[in-house]
Amino acid sequence: MRTDWLTALHQRLAAGRDAVLITVAGTQGSAPRDGGATMVVDRDGQAETIGGGHLEWQAVAHARRLLETGSTRPEVRRYNLGARLGQCCGGVVWLLFEVVPASAHVDWQQRCEQIAAGHGLLRKTSIFARASTWTASAAGEAACQLLGGPDDWLFEQAIAAQRFPVWVFGAGHVAQALVRQLQPLGASITWIDSRDEAFAGIDTAGLNCLVTDLPEAEIARAPAGSYFVVMTHSHALDFALCEAIYQRHDFAYFGLIGSRSKRMSFEHRLLERGVIPDRLAEMTCPIGVPGIVGKEPAVIALAVAAQLMQIHDTRQLLAQAARPRLAELPVRPLQPE
Repeated sequence: MRTDWLTALHQRLAAGRDAVLITVAGTQGSAPRDGGATMVVDRDGQAETIGGGHLEWQAVAHARRLLETGSTRPEVRRYNLGARLGQCCGGVVWLLFEVVPASAHVDWQQRCEQIAAGHGLLRKTSIFARASTWTASAAGEAACQLLGGPDDWLFEQAIAAQRFPVWVFGAGHVAQALVRQLQPLGASITWIDSRDEAFAGIDTAGLNCLVTDLPEAEIARAPAGSYFVVMTHSHALDFALCEAIYQRHDFAYFGLIGSRSKRMSFEHRLLERGVIPDRLAEMTCPIGVPGIVGKEPAVIALAVAAQLMQIHDTRQLLAQAARPRLAELPVRPLQPE
């Protein structure tokens, strides 16, 4: 679950603006976003989304009513996603609304820093609470649950940093296009090149960029579960990076830009260097989802970004399946007329 809403909330509070957190507390049947999705609303704007459409329009309108009336207590509202709401999903969504005063900006700065440092947050609130309690927790997986009934609901949410570390080697046109594709998708990008002028004229805000004479030496620093994408200006450097990546056994993805003939050449040399034949399948080359055949940088980047997201989402689903299933959601707070 992405946590961009944390930054958006802190920015509004730091600017002296009260805001409302709208969180998908639970769903039943088909819904546009899963539990935990969160958006931020103030009197003049909004950030992130809980799914768009008429549901979001009504939610934003209600959030602004809370700001106007000065209501502060958290509340849960139930929305049927049917014809009455102008939607055809057919499911049910429970939204949690909570006003956050601008005076809390220091607390939220600390929470942003905790998430950025890889820690987690645990949120708890209920119908009886004046506000949510937020406590630091060990890094884990994002999850939430809504328990109880209309008169005694309880909400708990574990918030975790996005675990999508992508290491891009090379800063050519394809790499630039790929980074632009990945940034809005929540990837934590480390971008490495060996050329002094590699990042000249490039907007690198939000990126960890590094110029080094030995890019292959950086492989060992990557966290477990990293996504490695090798697309440098030099075949010799590409090969050195491949060798270094094969020293790892814990990466999520290893992609090498190039043709099938480049793959065959690299495989032959890797076998000579002692790579076990069974491990050759761990290298993706050519890269990108099948069926997208254009060779323009933006097209290649689109295909590679889609491939990374397929793997990332699959890993997330497998991790969720391995965890104990959250309790069913018996909460049925009525939506006021």
